[in-house]
Amino acid sequence: MIPALKPYPGYKDSSVQWLGAVPEHWEVRRMRNVAELRVSTIDKHVREDELPVRLCNYVDVYKNDRIRPGMSFMSATARAEDISRFRLEDGDVLITKDSEVWTDIGVPALVEGRADDLVSGYHLALLRPRAQTCVGAFLLRALQSRPVAYQLHVEATGVTRYGLSHDAIKSVWLPAPPLPEQHSIVRYLDYMDRRIRRYIRTKQKVIKLLEEEKQGIIHRAVTGQVDVRTGQPYPTYKPSGVEWLGDVPAEWEVVPLKRAFVSLDYGVSESATDHGNIRLLTMAHIRAGEVNVPESGGLSKVDRELTLQPGDLLFNRTNSLELVAKVGLFKGWETPVSFASYLVRMRPRAPHRAEYLNMLLNDIAFLRAARREAIPSLHQANLNPTRYGRLPIPLPGEAEQSTIVEHLEDEAARVNRAVEREARLIEFVRKYRTRLIADVVTGKLDVREAAALLPHEIEEPLQDAELPGDESLEGEDLLEPEDADA
Repeated sequence: MIPALKPYPGYKDSSVQWLGAVPEHWEVRRMRNVAELRVSTIDKHVREDELPVRLCNYVDVYKNDRIRPGMSFMSATARAEDISRFRLEDGDVLITKDSEVWTDIGVPALVEGRADDLVSGYHLALLRPRAQTCVGAFLLRALQSRPVAYQLHVEATGVTRYGLSHDAIKSVWLPAPPLPEQHSIVRYLDYMDRRIRRYIRTKQKVIKLLEEEKQGIIHRAVTGQVDVRTGQPYPTYKPSGVEWLGDVPAEWEVVPLKRAFVSLDYGVSESATDHGNIRLLTMAHIRAGEVNVPESGGLSKVDRELTLQPGDLLFNRTNSLELVAKVGLFKGWETPVSFASYLVRMRPRAPHRAEYLNMLLNDIAFLRAARREAIPSLHQANLNPTRYGRLPIPLPGEAEQSTIVEHLEDEAARVNRAVEREARLIEFVRKYRTRLIADVVTGKLDVREAAALLPHEIEEPLQDAELPGDESLEGEDLLEPEDADA
């Protein structure tokens, strides 16, 4: 049994605002006294007069808190002297030193293993711990703690892009317990981290299963496999003539999608400004069947025909293949709202319910069929309204559409409550992990006894970080800083 953690017997003032009191036998040191700093000059280019390398980049560090030679890296070239200086060694720690968001500055990753051709890329700082004062795995944990990370955040300078100077990195204050104690801290935190990650992965699997359950409920209802009034199949069916759809209830119609809408219209080509009062929707504002109107930015003037009305649907005609054709329902806004040219507005034809059409067009089987009609190009796909409008869809009568919508909204609410419950548990454990790391590496809790009593277990690799709450907008990939500039 692991004993409860307690504070150390005695403390002293660290004289560092962000660290507060530290155990009386600990030291507090600047980064320059703990690790050697090397800032890479190796970029992504391939030059004939240089040697081939694998480049560990900003994204590799941002998305993974462990860097291992077996991972997939970008190919590049570098001079022999740069390879020697910036080659990654076991126990090195990398941090992000440039970013568009200041809170993304100083994100660390520990190098585990070594390869002759694996080097640190531009936009990263390489920290090589001094063997007599610091263990790389402890430095990783220290940099993950808020008291240390915050020092890097406040030192970041810039307007549209933030960056750290060499002196700012070297000047960061770090807690420095004796080396044996650093090993104990690492052992304890790695042990706890593995359990936290297992718990989170389990909860994420539960959420995935719940989302699949919801998709299945919607699919069976909007394709007529189940009569939501009885929970049983319909009495009679007929062939739909559509491969993905199969048989449909005998009373339903199967028609080209365009017949369910008055019009399918392209949006405006102008870009949003800071001063316009007409909100402008982009593909990033369509998520999970909903339209999320931005709070700021827009256009000063738009053709009246290109403003949205409650009940309009928007479909994304240009995106990556796995995201093209997603649909969102506009429910209204207090000021005028328009939409960008790579979105298409679809205005339902009476008596069809916008809510039913939204659920149908976001059905996973329909989306697969729609994406087969998309024309792929480099990094994206295009599905124009003509091709989209020819796709066959099943349509029950008006009253039945309303019944299906009511049933699916109730079912979705039930599943969403379960998902939110699991998500709250994940968030609670994430916060616990953040607090635990900070309390242990700054000496608020003494883990020496607990670490000594931990059972010996097979050292499973810590999985890539799923922990910091890195959910991003659909369709928006994390870019290297220079790619973001472009």
